[in-house]
Amino acid sequence: MAVRLKDIAHDLGVSVVTVSKVLRGNKDVGPETRRRVLKRMKELNYQPNMLARGLASGKTYTVGLVVPDLVHPFFAEFAKSLSEVLRKSSRALILASSEEDPEIERQEIRTLLRRGIDVLLIASCQSNLRNFYELGEERTPYLLFDRNFPHLAAHFVGSDDLKVGEIATCHLIDIGKKRIAHIGGKHTSPAFDRLRGYRTVLAEKGLPEKPEYVVLCERTEEAGDKAGFQAMKELLRRKPRPDAIFCYNDLTAIGAMEAALEAGLRIPEDIAFVGCGNLRYAEYLRVPLSSIDHGTGELGRIAGEFALELSAKPDQDPKSILVPPKLVARTSTMGKS
Repeated sequence: MAVRLKDIAHDLGVSVVTVSKVLRGNKDVGPETRRRVLKRMKELNYQPNMLARGLASGKTYTVGLVVPDLVHPFFAEFAKSLSEVLRKSSRALILASSEEDPEIERQEIRTLLRRGIDVLLIASCQSNLRNFYELGEERTPYLLFDRNFPHLAAHFVGSDDLKVGEIATCHLIDIGKKRIAHIGGKHTSPAFDRLRGYRTVLAEKGLPEKPEYVVLCERTEEAGDKAGFQAMKELLRRKPRPDAIFCYNDLTAIGAMEAALEAGLRIPEDIAFVGCGNLRYAEYLRVPLSSIDHGTGELGRIAGEFALELSAKPDQDPKSILVPPKLVARTSTMGKS
């Protein structure tokens, strides 16, 4: 026989309302009472009936997440961290991938909205997300992450991508590089801002910005290694050849380094590389990769807490939260220690 809230309340001599508040995470229950209720729930292996809770509250206790690529390490780690936060509040996470295709993204959003999710999180691959609510009838609260649309009055959680470009380029200049190229992305705010940071530092340091040293690629998330490899092939034909590359992300850097090694170049002596994302396996590559860590796990945690807040109070003025990036220097710029 299923355990009910009424049973737990009777066992502990408290009201059903008190037990319900503990289950919902309300803050107006004393710590000792909360501890006793949670302990008893665990002892009885209480499993809340989410359908019943949804019918009573008008919520589904689900959060939707749409990303460009589910297997990309950044989005996978983000989803993992996000899910950890939601799990603690008995929320379910529904994942969807747009495959970097705007039409697929719109279809996935419609599907999630029809399921009645409480909050939608999205890293959009669309070049111009003008009117989000053209995609569904319900005014479901939503949160943009990683990719922002400054013209859209929306909540946003992401990295300070201008700073990413500045830190990476400054580091390459600091190690003595003069001919710094950039392999970038297209159509997204991180791509625009990282390129802007790169250009800003070159101008501040009095180094020439050469258009032929900037190669912008499509599909830098799910096919970043291939894009980086081809972009590096182009840069190797430049005269003079660049002596350092700031790459949009770690996958493009991995592909670019492979092309450089294939061409017989030494890293970092002949050419240095900085990526972005600080993937977990970056230090285990044939040449350990220097990277800008933009706090992927922290982004997921913040986004999860923000999503819970929006679920409880959807009518909030738009706000943006930026996580500061930091450099993790390895062999691809600093050489072997």
